[in-house]
Amino acid sequence: MKNKEVAQALNEIGELLSLEGGNVFRIRAYERAAQVVDSLPDPIEDIVRENKLEEIGGIGESIAQKIREYVDTGKIAYLEELKNKFPQGLLRIMSVPGMGPKKAKALYEKLHINSIEELQNAARSGEIEKLPGFGKKTEDNILKGINLVEKSAERILLSEAMPIAREIIRELKTNKFIEEIDPAGSLRRYKETIGDIDILCSVKKGHEQPVIDQFMHLPQVQRVIAAGETKISVITVYGRQVDLRIVQPGCYGAALLYFTGSKAHNISLRTMAKQRGLTINEYGIFKVGHKDRPIACRTEADMYHALGLAYIPPELRENAGEIEAAAKNELPTLIELKDIKGDTHVHSNYSDGFNTIEEMANKARSLGYEWVVMCDHSQSLKIARGLSVERVHQKLAEIDRLNAKNKNFRILKGVEIDILEHGNLDYPRAVLEKFDFVVASVHTGFKQPEKKITGRIVRALENPFTNCLGHPTGRLLNKRSPYAVDLEKVLDAARDNRKLLEINAFPDRLDLYDIYCREAAGMGIRMSIGTDAHSVDHLQYMELGVAVARRGWLEKKDIINTLSYKELMHYLHSMRETVTA
Repeated sequence: MKNKEVAQALNEIGELLSLEGGNVFRIRAYERAAQVVDSLPDPIEDIVRENKLEEIGGIGESIAQKIREYVDTGKIAYLEELKNKFPQGLLRIMSVPGMGPKKAKALYEKLHINSIEELQNAARSGEIEKLPGFGKKTEDNILKGINLVEKSAERILLSEAMPIAREIIRELKTNKFIEEIDPAGSLRRYKETIGDIDILCSVKKGHEQPVIDQFMHLPQVQRVIAAGETKISVITVYGRQVDLRIVQPGCYGAALLYFTGSKAHNISLRTMAKQRGLTINEYGIFKVGHKDRPIACRTEADMYHALGLAYIPPELRENAGEIEAAAKNELPTLIELKDIKGDTHVHSNYSDGFNTIEEMANKARSLGYEWVVMCDHSQSLKIARGLSVERVHQKLAEIDRLNAKNKNFRILKGVEIDILEHGNLDYPRAVLEKFDFVVASVHTGFKQPEKKITGRIVRALENPFTNCLGHPTGRLLNKRSPYAVDLEKVLDAARDNRKLLEINAFPDRLDLYDIYCREAAGMGIRMSIGTDAHSVDHLQYMELGVAVARRGWLEKKDIINTLSYKELMHYLHSMRETVTA
């Protein structure tokens, strides 16, 4: 699949146009198209071959032509033309958080900075703060941003690692000598970012070489780093390392437990085993001095039971109390994807989405949902085509028309509303009253002091029309650190005002953090999972939101997405009645 390559090329066009001072709507079109292509479940090559590019929302004729050119030739002439206008290093500099096109261009023109290394040296030496429009604070933020870029290069998003691993596993499952195969490591634990991708498989003894040969020659493999008898490491065409480990079927459970981790979880298990006169490793659990006869090894459940523990799901294995809970048989019954009956945060082309309300609703219905909440942006967020009051009325009327056509699936009238400067919401009461579900989010003022941002959020949570706080920390994984916010005060405000907190399932958000999900549930705060979908394909991100919820020890009762339409409306009405009483 060339989806990521095409998306990167379109993003680069947008970035270079911004350096050139191009039309903001044209720039945004390339950014949106890149986002759409990156999230497509099907190979872009197939879509091009079937002449279906223009059927995809967010891809116009001009951009479609450039996508075809890339698929056919491996390059885009227009992109090469733009690249020749600017030093190549400026694009890399613009990847540093806070370094927009104007700043990157100014630093190049005034200090001839053309690489991140030069940028870092200039910031450390104090050259940048002397320039007009920069200052000491900007210089400090540049250094923090460079540090974030360096760290992010080491790890990729969960959403990037999952399809790579699944592609490879799907290919290897065709090998008749493989009996079991699974992802391992942080990917199996659904960590928000992943280092190397680990895959474990069991192979019939004496048939390892055919598996090794197949793995090394997969179409996803660019080059082999190392190849032994039981472990092979490769670099994929996506630029990511994948390690395949081969074990014998008899000890697959022990190996899967060991290589899933986490390290802290495994250390605690070893300590527990030692206290019982046992030893545990990737081959099984043994009595000390009897390493030839394992007590347990075939399945993970066998391994846990041999230690007197209930089976611990991979998402909980972080040495955060899960072992103690398993010993008491007090582990939560974690929420599952099949429990989800609706999505609480979906955008349409009324604001910055790519598909119509009806298209988004039809896709949600095809996923087995009973309802979906259409949450387009409010009027102040101009860059996202936020809705004027007039457009709000048009949208709500369309939802009424669509709901009248279909009684078995319901579209809720929602909004993602901006939390403004002083914590007030972006529409007057007369408009807010018309919505079923109000997601209040911070989209501006990210660099404000903690007290200021916290105060804004708390006041928004005190508003009787707010149902939910959207992406509570504002972080973008590998791109932007969270804004300064006192989450303990935010949790208190959510509890005191009976508000929901969002688990935003968009791949580079996964916000609220899992540890705060668990804390919130302990305080009696319920949560919603919103994909923040901007196209029909983004609705698949619900899996990521459920993964965050599971890592946060959440059960069905903690998440309103598990409610039927009737139960949901009753709950929302009770929220409104409670706060307006």
